[in-house]
Amino acid sequence: MTAKLRTAVIGAGRMGSLHSRIYHQMDQVELVAIVDQQLEKAQKLTAQFGGMPYRDPAEILDLVDAVTIAVPTEYHSLVAGPFLARRIPVLVEKPLAHSLADARQMLQLARQNNCILQVGYSERFNPVVQAMQRLHITPRFVEAHRISPYTFRSTDVGVVLDIMIHDIDIILSLVRSKITDVQAVGVNVLGGHEDIANVRLAFENGCVANLTASRLALKTERKIRIFSEEAYLSLDYLKKTGQMISKAANIDMVQWLRHQQGEDGQINLLNVDWTKLVKVETLDIDDREPLRLEQESFIQAVIDGLRPQVSAEDAIAAMELAEKIVDKITHHQWEGADSASISARHWQNKE
Repeated sequence: MTAKLRTAVIGAGRMGSLHSRIYHQMDQVELVAIVDQQLEKAQKLTAQFGGMPYRDPAEILDLVDAVTIAVPTEYHSLVAGPFLARRIPVLVEKPLAHSLADARQMLQLARQNNCILQVGYSERFNPVVQAMQRLHITPRFVEAHRISPYTFRSTDVGVVLDIMIHDIDIILSLVRSKITDVQAVGVNVLGGHEDIANVRLAFENGCVANLTASRLALKTERKIRIFSEEAYLSLDYLKKTGQMISKAANIDMVQWLRHQQGEDGQINLLNVDWTKLVKVETLDIDDREPLRLEQESFIQAVIDGLRPQVSAEDAIAAMELAEKIVDKITHHQWEGADSASISARHWQNKE
């Protein structure tokens, strides 16, 4: 291995461009190649960020120490396979694969060759999520909203696999309990897959989570609210801001209220300014680019030979839950209509 890790990006679309730019900016790596079937797209990016353009991933197998794969989901397994077989670490964009069968095959290949396989859930590296995880709270109720206008990207999958998958992954990493019930409804408006979905999850430990995702909204919003016995959190992924009302910071307020109770056990609400009484804390959140943090984490895992922060196992858990959600959407019964015509289609190549 050279002094700098030799890296490549496969796929010269929007995400490939972002990954190429970040590799170009990182000191510990050298971007040696960008690959795309449309060679002119690869040439355009190499002119900006360095490296050589290639049309076929097979051409770079002997040239790289690690690769990022940012091609359409249906090709993830096909493109990643030869690199995993060569024990070349792979960072693949989410979701891990187009089907659970392909995802499990990728994981098996990575395990057989003791090779790092990280999945690009960049929202896990959002400084908001990092700040939230440092609090080590136990969620009891979670509410997540992820909506945006139509982008005409990722039309090969529905909104569950396109954008809700981020919240699925984050909530699974926070709650860390088995799913006991899944309820979901979704509607496909512009194509063959759901464009809006609402989901309710129940966990074995009692936690409940509500998730809403839409790619037909008139605005962009990415928020999560978490209720626990330790604190209430309200976080904005987009603005990278967060506020917290914690039990520890408000214990004096609770005691003060008890002393305000009259003989009848009631409090004169006219004498209480609730806006000043409750202490609201602003979370300390770094304003760093999640995708850069993701790639730095990947490269560090490669250098140290460690398990990646977002592993293939994590991605498969999110995909398994996403499959259940899509199945619920598919089988939702609409009065007076053929549900198959307005609900999301079945997960492709389902086992």
